Amino acid sequence: MPGRLAVAATAPFGASVLEGLAARREISFLLTRPDRPAGRGRKVRPPAAKLVAERLGIPVLQPEKLDAAFELDADTVILAAYGVLIPDVQLERALWLNVHPSLLPRWRGAAPVERALMAGDAETGVTIHQTVKALDAGPIAAQAAFPLTLEDDAGSVYEKTAALAVTLLDGVLPDPAFEPQLEEGACYAAKIAPEDRELDWSRPPEESLNRIRALSPHIGAWGELHGRRLLVWRARLAGPDSVLVAGGLELLELQPEGKKRMSAADYLRGLRQ
Repeated sequence: MPGRLAVAATAPFGASVLEGLAARREISFLLTRPDRPAGRGRKVRPPAAKLVAERLGIPVLQPEKLDAAFELDADTVILAAYGVLIPDVQLERALWLNVHPSLLPRWRGAAPVERALMAGDAETGVTIHQTVKALDAGPIAAQAAFPLTLEDDAGSVYEKTAALAVTLLDGVLPDPAFEPQLEEGACYAAKIAPEDRELDWSRPPEESLNRIRALSPHIGAWGELHGRRLLVWRARLAGPDSVLVAGGLELLELQPEGKKRMSAADYLRGLRQ
């Protein structure tokens, strides 16, 4: 392993990568974002990766900025859903290896898992590449793919990619070697915007299903039904025995505004009361 190893992670995906790596290697410290207000009550909460690090006894650093004043005491940093672009001054101080949950150069950017599912991709995977100034464009050290099925949603794909990333890093960390990343086939996975969450039941059911899968279980896709706006968390293509149908989909789990998630049966029971 190349010297002192640190992890830079914030979101749940990065937390999963941190936990997998820590089971196999000594992690000198976690670099993560400062605690921020979150949720309806806007209570200050720690990042998911910080919770994992504290449970495992890994030191945690939470700088507001990664400018030249921040002393980076590491030789190699594994970057996984940290959420901040790394400035040049820090890229020069260590080898930064980014864990990206897509088959680069496809789906560079902030939401690669969600965009792959929304696009109906047949497969996705993980790429380990050197972090450079250009977004997700660095030379590749390792890459592996796996198929996507109709049973997959963003939650299951993030679980698979985190586990695969740890396996790939086992082969990369002893002696990293890189191949240039191609530009052919590059596309960008923009952040999920409010309009990405809207379900249009007049669209093909496969398109709506892909949107639901892409935004579950962490964001949620909105649709109008029975004059109500609700989140749809799980659905499948409708069949002859489907009970709650919209736009060619059987809705299986949903959430009316201001209420908890519920099954289709519970939702219909509430309509009849």
